[in-house]
Amino acid sequence: MRSVSRRSRTLPALSAALAAAAVLTAMASPAEARRHGRHVRPGGGYNPPYAAMVVDVKSGRTLHAVNEDALRHPASITKVMTLYMLFEQMEKGRFALDSELTISAHAAAQAPSKLGLRPGQTIAVEDAIKAIVTKSANDVACAIGENIAGSEERFAELMTAKAHALGMSRTHYANASGLPDAEQITTARDLTVLARAIQDRFPRYYRYFQTRSFAFRGRTIGNHNHLLGNVEGVDGIKTGYTRDSGFNLMTAAKSDDRQIVAIVLGGKSGASRDRIMADLVRGSLPRAYAGARQAPPTVEVAERARPAVVADAVSRTRTQLASAEDDEVETTNSTDATQPLDISPRRSTATPGSAGAFKPGALPKAAQAYAAPSTAQAAFPGARKSDQRIASADGPVARTEAPKPVLGPKIVPTAWVIQLGAMDDEGKAKAMLADAKVKGGGSLSKAAPYTVKVEHSGATLYRARFSGFQEQDAAQDACSTLKRSGFSCFATRS
Repeated sequence: MRSVSRRSRTLPALSAALAAAAVLTAMASPAEARRHGRHVRPGGGYNPPYAAMVVDVKSGRTLHAVNEDALRHPASITKVMTLYMLFEQMEKGRFALDSELTISAHAAAQAPSKLGLRPGQTIAVEDAIKAIVTKSANDVACAIGENIAGSEERFAELMTAKAHALGMSRTHYANASGLPDAEQITTARDLTVLARAIQDRFPRYYRYFQTRSFAFRGRTIGNHNHLLGNVEGVDGIKTGYTRDSGFNLMTAAKSDDRQIVAIVLGGKSGASRDRIMADLVRGSLPRAYAGARQAPPTVEVAERARPAVVADAVSRTRTQLASAEDDEVETTNSTDATQPLDISPRRSTATPGSAGAFKPGALPKAAQAYAAPSTAQAAFPGARKSDQRIASADGPVARTEAPKPVLGPKIVPTAWVIQLGAMDDEGKAKAMLADAKVKGGGSLSKAAPYTVKVEHSGATLYRARFSGFQEQDAAQDACSTLKRSGFSCFATRS
């Protein structure tokens, strides 16, 4: 049941966790709140987990980074990937700007922010793009996914695969809009990759992110991104908000032959997020490289450090709640904790004392393959400056390369294999495979366990896999059996 507060409340000055619990128990229907013409705002003690990153587009240097590898909810920044997928289909000729997208009952039922289209109605692709950029319309985002992939669930799988192909190795999508879902996760670092990729790949369509407002069926709809026109150099691209994520913003800026992309996740309010981003842009642009571009364009590759993990129905918590944007607020139920896979390729950080800060033990099964234990902490802006890592001005930082898998000699992978996860120790990976072999029963009777060694960013991981599947259906059936026994699993071509 979607819920927002019936009346204004001042939350007790307790811990962030207790504050969040108080909000969840003091909620009512968002429709009723909208009838009374008011929105719920985060109360006292609201402290979402913070992360930020700024990258110099021309050199590839990191100019600013706080908690850049920590898992976060993207909220409506998700829609940047939704549009990336749409632009790709337009490039292929499947859709044109005047093509009509059909609204399904499922799309029409999405929580606000939305255009309020009814089932059976259509919207032109160009209007859909503008509705996403300005209104952040969830019904339109869902419709884009359904018209491309047939269903929103399948579209989310394609989004995840695309993210990994771009090198967004810690990102997993569960829907097209960014509405609350425990398995909708990303990092500030991954989002800087997406911010660069959509400009590199689709310069013709990227201009839509500069749209200040657009007219739709008698209404003028303004852009939620208040930095457009107010901060010099900013030319896009997307805001986002859910209660779990905090106030998010992806920004691109250009000035005097310099170009940066910047991410802020977990702002305490829209205004504070905007101030943080404005300060980052003003402080980072003058430090960016003004010469010819040195960093190569963002390109897709077949496989990166972590492959997609497709969520199963049991572990997914899809909550249809208002809303995924700045002007309407949602709440979400908690997800039962499960034990994470032991995987730690890179540092992950969390803001001390933050409500809703990601902890590996609290992640759903399908997201555990992206979790890494926290080894360092950094604070919200305004805390100690020593917590923020500022890059040296001495030249570009070396670009992270795709992992280089090294297969063991004993097993020759078949056409299809299944992967359970990745471990930082081969013994742990083999123990996982042995346990799965026992619990998998007949579905794994002819399967051969093996590990794949992966070197990535100075860390060594061992992927736990089973060979022995010539057909996709057989591999997926084996995965389904393992999931019922509590394992995370997905099928993939070898």
